[in-house]
Amino acid sequence: MILDSQERIKEYTAKGYWGKKSLIDYFKEHVSEDPDRVCLVDPPNKERLVDLTPERLTYRELDQAVDATAENFLRMGICKDDIIIVQLPNCWELAMLYLAITRAGALISPVPMQWRESELQYVGELTQARAFITVEEFQNFKHGEMGEKLRSKLPNLEYMITLQELREMGKGEITGKLDEVKIDANDIFTLCWTYGTEIEPKGCPLSHNNWIIEGTGEVELTGVREGETLLTAGPLVNMASVGTTYIPWLLVGGTFVLHHPFHPVVWMRQMIEETVNYTLLVPALVNAIAKHPLVDEFDLSAVRSITIGGAPPALWSAQEFERRWSMEIGNIWGMNEGPGIVSGALDVPNLEKRIEGLPQYGKRGVTWNGKVFSECIETKLLDPETGEEITEVGRVGELLYKGPNVMSGYFKRPDLTEKAFDEQGFLHTEDLFRIKEANFISFVDRGKDIIIRGGFNISAQEVENILVGHPKVLDAAAIAMPDERLGERVCVYVVPREGEKVTLGELTSFMKEKSIAAYKLPQRLEITKEIPKDRAGKILKNILKEDIKNKLTAK
Repeated sequence: MILDSQERIKEYTAKGYWGKKSLIDYFKEHVSEDPDRVCLVDPPNKERLVDLTPERLTYRELDQAVDATAENFLRMGICKDDIIIVQLPNCWELAMLYLAITRAGALISPVPMQWRESELQYVGELTQARAFITVEEFQNFKHGEMGEKLRSKLPNLEYMITLQELREMGKGEITGKLDEVKIDANDIFTLCWTYGTEIEPKGCPLSHNNWIIEGTGEVELTGVREGETLLTAGPLVNMASVGTTYIPWLLVGGTFVLHHPFHPVVWMRQMIEETVNYTLLVPALVNAIAKHPLVDEFDLSAVRSITIGGAPPALWSAQEFERRWSMEIGNIWGMNEGPGIVSGALDVPNLEKRIEGLPQYGKRGVTWNGKVFSECIETKLLDPETGEEITEVGRVGELLYKGPNVMSGYFKRPDLTEKAFDEQGFLHTEDLFRIKEANFISFVDRGKDIIIRGGFNISAQEVENILVGHPKVLDAAAIAMPDERLGERVCVYVVPREGEKVTLGELTSFMKEKSIAAYKLPQRLEITKEIPKDRAGKILKNILKEDIKNKLTAK
C-alpha cells in the first residue's frame, strides 16, 4: 500500500533520503551474516503474561518463523495491502509479526493491550481489516471472546487468530511462494494509532522509507552501534518503542530484548543479565531508578547510552546516571506521525545543554554533526495566537515539522489531514517549544498541558523536574488548578520518600533557591501514595485534574 504522492516520492528519492531497500531486506542481511546469533529475547515473566515459557530466538529461527507465518497468511487468502490488527503483549511473536505481515505484502496495525471493543471496532471498520491476532486471555480479560464479538460485527474481519495458533503457523513449511510478493520501500510498513482532541484514534501510516530515515537518524544521534543489544521498556505498538528500539535493531542487527509490563525489578534484571547497551526510558522511570534505595547495587556498566523521551528529563537524574555508570544520556522528542528530534552527545557534548534543549533542525544556515536529520528536516515555530512565524529567543510557539520521516496523512481521514498540514507540507505538532540561544529549542509542554496563570505560560514539566530533585520527594506531578482570579494556579501532587513529611513551604523555598520565577511556584500541595501513570510511565494528568476539581467543588 503506497499512500505517498508520486511528487513526494520523486522529491525525496532524488535527494537521496528514500531508496529501494525495505526493512525486510535489512533483516534478511542480518540472517545471512550471522544466522546463529540470538536476535530476540522474551521477557522473563512471559509465563505469567501469556502462560508460555520465555524463549530466545536466533536469526535463523526467527527467519523460519517469519517466512512460515507469511506463507500461512497467503494460504489464508491474505492479499497485498490487506490490514491485520495485532493486540499482543511484548513477546517475540509480536516482534516477528511486524516482519511476517509485511513479508506477505500486508501491513500490521498494532494496538495497545488496554484497548477494548469500542476502539477496536472503530479501527476495524475504518481499516476493513481482514484478521485480528490476539491472546485468549490477558490479565483476567478474555481477548479471544472480544475478538469473536468483533468478527460478528465486522463483515471484513474473516479471521481471529490466537497466539497459540500463530505459533503453529510459524512452524509450517516454506515453499518459496513469498518470492512472488513484491515489497516496495514506499509501501506502508505500520499503521499505528494516536489520540488528539478527537474521540476516535487517528491512524498514522508510515512506510519502510519513513521508518528507515527516522531510524537511521536516531542510530546516528544515539550512538547505537552494529550488533549491540537493545531493550524496549514500553509496549511495542507506537513510535516510543517501534521507532526508538525496534527499527534501530532492524537496521543495525544485534539482539532485541523485550520487556512487559514495566516492572523496575524485572527491568533491572534484564538490563544486567542481557548486558543491554541501549534503551529508552521516560523521565519518571529514570528518576525512580536514581532514587532507588538499592541503586548502589545496580551494575549498568554495559549500558553505553539511554535516551529519555515522553517529556524533558530532569537534569539531576541525568547527571546521576552519568556519574554512576559513565553512560551518555540523550533527550528525545517524537510523535506517532513520524517526527523526531534527538539531542545526543554527537551534536551536544555538554550534558546540561543536551538535557535542556533540542537542536533546531531546519534553521537556515545552521548545520549539525548529525547529518541525517540536519540535512533532511525542516522546522518552524508559530505564535499560538497569531499563527505568525517567530524567531526571537525566549518566544514560545507551536512547532511545525517537515521531513521524509513524516507520514503523508492520517489514514482515510482527509479532513484531519487537511487540518494537520499547512500549505507547505509542514505538520502541526501542537507541541509548544521555546526558542533558545545557540540554535536550540526546548520543549515547553503539550499544547493542552500548559498551566496559564494570569497570562503567564507555565511548563508543568519544568515544575516537576525541579521538585523531584528535592531530597524528601520521591515523585511529583504538576497540574493546572482552576482559579477565579488568575484563571489557573499550580497544584502539585507529591509522593514523599518513606518516613518523610513534605510541606508546601518546603517545596516553594526549594524552588526559590533555583531562581525560578515566582509565578511558577505551586499554590497547593496534595500528598499522595502514588502518581497515576499509564504502562509507559507517563503521568495521567486527567485523573489528577479531575481529583482537584472535585476537592475544590466540595469546599
